[in-house]
Amino acid sequence: MKPAFYITTPIYYVNDAPHVGHAYTSLACDVMARFKRLDGFDVKYLTGTDEHGQKVEKSAQAQGVAPKEFTDRVSQNFRDMAAQMGYSNDDFIRTTEERHFRSCQALWTELEKRGEIYLGAYEGWYAVRDEAFYTESELTVGPDGKKHAPSGAEVEWVKEPSYFFKLSAWQDRLLAHYEANPDFIGPNSRRNEVISFVKGGLLDLSVSRTTFGWGVPVPSNPQHVMYVWLDALTNYITAVGYPDQTGDYARYWPADLHMVGKDIIRFHAVYWPAFLMAAGLQPPKRVYAHGWWTIEGQKMSKSLGNVITPAALVERYGIDAVRYFLLREMPFGADGDFSHRSMVGRLNTELANDLGNLAQRSLSMINKNCGAVLPVPGPFTDDDKAMLDPARGLLARLRPAIDTQSFHEAIEAVWVVVRAANGYVDRQAPWALKKTDPERMGTVLYVLAETVRCIALILQPFMPTTMGRMLDQLSVPADQRDFSCFDKPLVGGTPLPPPQGLFPRYQDPEAEEAAK
Repeated sequence: MKPAFYITTPIYYVNDAPHVGHAYTSLACDVMARFKRLDGFDVKYLTGTDEHGQKVEKSAQAQGVAPKEFTDRVSQNFRDMAAQMGYSNDDFIRTTEERHFRSCQALWTELEKRGEIYLGAYEGWYAVRDEAFYTESELTVGPDGKKHAPSGAEVEWVKEPSYFFKLSAWQDRLLAHYEANPDFIGPNSRRNEVISFVKGGLLDLSVSRTTFGWGVPVPSNPQHVMYVWLDALTNYITAVGYPDQTGDYARYWPADLHMVGKDIIRFHAVYWPAFLMAAGLQPPKRVYAHGWWTIEGQKMSKSLGNVITPAALVERYGIDAVRYFLLREMPFGADGDFSHRSMVGRLNTELANDLGNLAQRSLSMINKNCGAVLPVPGPFTDDDKAMLDPARGLLARLRPAIDTQSFHEAIEAVWVVVRAANGYVDRQAPWALKKTDPERMGTVLYVLAETVRCIALILQPFMPTTMGRMLDQLSVPADQRDFSCFDKPLVGGTPLPPPQGLFPRYQDPEAEEAAK
């Protein structure tokens, strides 16, 4: 049986339309899911939408529609994003689904049965935008004289009856879990941040509200709805069938990776494992928090009019180019800046010039000089082996990078081989060998084709459509494109179709206009 691998995006809050930040998180998960499938894993890749809470209720009221009608519409936008970006998710969960109500209420009942939840009253500063409570020490006073959370969201004083989760009792057990599982939180900067927060002391957490009704009712007291984060986090076990702990739950839980943005690391690395352990369930194996994108040096915001949608990017540059750029441009985990100039630079330099040109000229020479048939190679020289060995070693090189979410390092490792292959072409000069040593030319062209095969195989998770077309041009059968065939070289004598350029240079209309 294949080993199981369960990966999740956060479920996206439906008070707004998808932007490039949402696309980034899901893309990272998609690349991991595709890589693992190709590497022989039984993958479950989950994404979806978080549809409850006061913020959604207010957004629906502002548009004059019922919350469910509002969430139906906005949730569809996130489904559309998944299709636009070519994501391969196996499930799409909505927190308004019946299966999710059942799961949330079962988890609540279990926590209550174990004495982890009690009824009290809450007074404190609450940010509707963040769906989070803050202490006085965390607040700042803005120019408007109003108090604001660290996120910049305005806070209001809330006083109401509330159920509490005994989070304070889990401080030492959480710290012990972090120590016993050093890879539980990534990257290290976020791990240190979480440990510092927990060491600073944990207060019991308010886990219900009575001032609004758009949420999952507390099973023992329907006047209360569950705190939106307890509701939202439970989606990860809803999707594997909880409260049924056989079947998919037994197969896939605990999750191998929750991928999140850095702004919600506390919920996933503190509250969530505490909820699970308190209910007698296993916490996830790893939570990774990535950084944020700015746009042309500025924070993304509606007021600045610089919010970039995934659909607009794909329409302008093409799906695989966008997928490549987002994971290439910055070290994953750090903050980064999106600019159209950088995008065009990467497309033209790395995709068109480096990889596109390598494939095009190698296959064109085979088509022109070898009768469109892959040459049978002769003995390999030291230079040939120095080219083939790192190409064939890419799978072993990329596995640890993918497992630690080091996507930029994975791509750079591939580009080391791409650049080396271009250098190999120039050194070997097969166009000259055609006249002086045709057999040697055939070996050189075989080495180049085999190198391109290795590159195309390993880049499939990043650029699935284009790499599929590249493998088509090498006549690699569809059943020989997973990683179990990585060590299965091309067979000399195989007919190859006429090559076609895969990465045309991008002509930037804005830059051309500015240059006039």
